[in-house]
Amino acid sequence: MTGDGGAAAPSRRAPRAVAALRVRAVAAGAAVLTVLAGLGVRAFADGDLAKYAGDALYTVLVCALAAVIAPGARPVARAGAALAFSWAVELLQLTGVPADLSRHSAVARLVLGSTFNAPDLFWYVVGAGFAWAVSAVVGPATTSAGCAPRTSASR
Repeated sequence: MTGDGGAAAPSRRAPRAVAALRVRAVAAGAAVLTVLAGLGVRAFADGDLAKYAGDALYTVLVCALAAVIAPGARPVARAGAALAFSWAVELLQLTGVPADLSRHSAVARLVLGSTFNAPDLFWYVVGAGFAWAVSAVVGPATTSAGCAPRTSASR
């Protein structure tokens, strides 16, 4: 014990809380920009370009939402989780359940899709890779709250 009643512990947590808040704010902004990009693609493009850009952006959005939920997770873990989620949703389409739900709900249609399409699996990888790359460029101060290795000065 430090003899100061443990007062040093909260000061270590405060920067982590601020960093987590920063990650959540950046991720929420990224989610909004991703939705706007998706709407823009749908408004100005059609065919395969719009479809596959939408697939990639779907995974980018899931990755951004993962950062809002788990700001301390490493960017590669968030991208991997987003990819796994996207693949799971796509594979679920093989059951026909999403198609049935999509007939009754616009939200289900947006989140679950309706028809399995094997090339979508590749475009989800592109989206996850893009999201991870953007996280790497944005920098450790905004993307890895609590995940940076501790140095002797921060102990």
